[in-house]
Amino acid sequence: MSSTTNGQWYPPEWPDRIRALANGELTPAEPRRAATVLLLRDSAAGGPAVHMLRRRASMAFAGGAYAYPGGSVDPRDERPVAWAGPSRAQWAVRMGVDPATAQTIVCAAVRETFEEAGVLLAGASADTVVADTTGEDWEADRAALVAHELSFADFLGRRGLVLRSDLLGAWARWITPEFEPRRYDTWFFVAALPEGQRTRNASTEADRTVWIRPAEAAAGYDRGELLMMPPTIATLRGLQPYASAADALAAAEAQDLTPVLARARLVGGEIELSWPGHDEFTKHITRTDADTGAPGGGEPDGPTDSAGPSGGTST
Repeated sequence: MSSTTNGQWYPPEWPDRIRALANGELTPAEPRRAATVLLLRDSAAGGPAVHMLRRRASMAFAGGAYAYPGGSVDPRDERPVAWAGPSRAQWAVRMGVDPATAQTIVCAAVRETFEEAGVLLAGASADTVVADTTGEDWEADRAALVAHELSFADFLGRRGLVLRSDLLGAWARWITPEFEPRRYDTWFFVAALPEGQRTRNASTEADRTVWIRPAEAAAGYDRGELLMMPPTIATLRGLQPYASAADALAAAEAQDLTPVLARARLVGGEIELSWPGHDEFTKHITRTDADTGAPGGGEPDGPTDSAGPSGGTST
């Protein structure tokens, strides 16, 4: 059974895996690239609201945790795709990767948002956005993308659409801890909900979706009522100062994209688990805590699978 501290989640096997890593008995898995999107819309209550998914309680990994739409990069995200907005080279500079990698991550962000929330950041031209993605034909294409029967490039090409990379803002980057068996190098983006489009729960891993203001979600986490993993609550807290979705997108340019990677070390007979730059997640796990399943670990970040929610895919 997993444990929680406030609204934090961590699996019971973490202490043993952390000790194995510290003792040189565990070889870290190579993280898979992934992307997740914080969809924003302005709310009547003031400030933007963010779209979140709740993972099904029956799921073994982070069941009941809130996250964002997202998932792993698909090899087919490397295919040439109609593109508008900042070039691949510009994205590469912003993200600190090569242009080809930048394309795959941005494509994954847009594709996963459509697959899991029914929202498409694309248009017929560089200055238009699809206004409606409902209907049987759209659902058929979405299902084909999820089933890997259709590539995102072919989907856009068939409909005469271009990916609107300018509608995204890179916000953060988190890498799953080295002691996790499945690891993800997850890029978090912000985007405003396009006018005319609406979200829906299209994810098989989520049992509900909500639009909630970051401050409200963070308060629920602090009370232990909303379960989240560190990247999720950290990005929510980062959104709180902004008065509108447009303000948050404008602020994305200045966000630090240095990867956040959890550190685990043995201090005496105790495990110290920390996320650099995020002191609130620091945990100390004693042998007794580990044996009894008492809170102390923190939690993983990044998607749970190519179709998981992010984060929502997890994070």
